[in-house]
Amino acid sequence: MAWRQLLLAFCLSAAVLLTMENGQKLRADELRREYYEEQRNEFENFVQEQNDEQEERSREAMEQWRQWHYDGLYPSYLYNQPPHLTSS
Repeated sequence: MAWRQLLLAFCLSAAVLLTMENGQKLRADELRREYYEEQRNEFENFVQEQNDEQEERSREAMEQWRQWHYDGLYPSYLYNQPPHLTSS
């Protein structure tokens, strides 16, 4: 009878230890997932800012080109584009 109690106590203690260990693994996984999600969000924000800045520079360059080539006659839009944008 004593060996059954000893075996039961051993099994219960093993179950408790495994449960604590699983909880720690789950928490570590959750922290890792949060970290990578935060890193991904920061990178996506960085890329979006870079794209926005590039679009702004392109828009400004186009506007400067149009101002430089403006002759006051308001030609059609196709004739008022830089050469690399017209389809030939």
